[in-house]
Amino acid sequence: MTRISNAALERLRDVAEWPELSNDRYEIVGAVGQGGMGTVFLARDRELEREVALKVLRSAASTPETALRLRREARILARLEHPGIVPVHDVGRLPDGRVYYVMKLVRGVRLDHYARDAVLTDLLRLFLRICETIGFAHAQGVVHRDLKPGNIMVGAFGEVLVLDWGIAKVAVEAVEAVGAVGEAADEADEKTADRRTGGPADETDEDDATKTAPGTILGTPGFMSPEQERGDVDQIDARSDVYSLGAVLRLLVTGAEGQLARLSAPLRPLRAIWRKAMAPIPADRYPSPQALAEDVARYLDAQPVEAYKEPLLEKGRRIVSKYQTPILLVLAYLAMRILFLVTRGM
Repeated sequence: MTRISNAALERLRDVAEWPELSNDRYEIVGAVGQGGMGTVFLARDRELEREVALKVLRSAASTPETALRLRREARILARLEHPGIVPVHDVGRLPDGRVYYVMKLVRGVRLDHYARDAVLTDLLRLFLRICETIGFAHAQGVVHRDLKPGNIMVGAFGEVLVLDWGIAKVAVEAVEAVGAVGEAADEADEKTADRRTGGPADETDEDDATKTAPGTILGTPGFMSPEQERGDVDQIDARSDVYSLGAVLRLLVTGAEGQLARLSAPLRPLRAIWRKAMAPIPADRYPSPQALAEDVARYLDAQPVEAYKEPLLEKGRRIVSKYQTPILLVLAYLAMRILFLVTRGM
């Protein structure tokens, strides 16, 4: 019996995963990324003559529950119409039953890679836009739960996109809104499944299929909040994302290696900001991404920040730095006046 090499097996798996679309609108070009549940492919939209990204469930992960999760993710993204969130164009099923959705093709650099050669002030301005995006999602009842530099892209023109909303937590009222919008589509999918299998499709309640069980740990170590690490699902809310934003800010300020040793005096307010955002107790954190962004904006404007009790000497330095030009002009004027008076007296 001839043994199949590992490379050949991998090739066979890739071929099996390759989507076969029942329509002629999308042409698959190649795979661009893979996660635990789905694979993202580069595709060409023949109708609009543009490149798009197509996310499809992996065969091994394709179950009624994961199908509902992927469709739910697409609906959540469709509701979050914001420049910082990737828009969804289409959703459907492959002939083999796997769910897919089509979205804008994101081009850019991961935030942690971009940060290596960027100026801190530019990074802080990008951070403000990340906070704005997450604040918008929170206003729609959506908590991201996996914020990290690897899930944030910076485009060629400075645009910022927050990616990977697959494990987002949605408020009850938002779940109801998403379910109402997609009810007809689900009924159509069930009828299609009936025709394909010759019997009724698996009856899975969307709320049950997408609900996170207590004790489940979702997120990325180093960026997820203590309540996420404990699996306290009921305690996860907007302040959990605030914690993750604080961890992102810490990385941007201290560098990719996360060195927390000595920060110069001008950077101490930033350390106080991320420490407040990353407080172990949610009630001690900023109440929202907007409040966190406001403190960072104060720092950029050389104003005192809420999280930092400023020593008198540092306050003087900050004021001098902020008003350096007018102070120098006044000193130059006084020096000229003194010189004039001294010269006249002689």
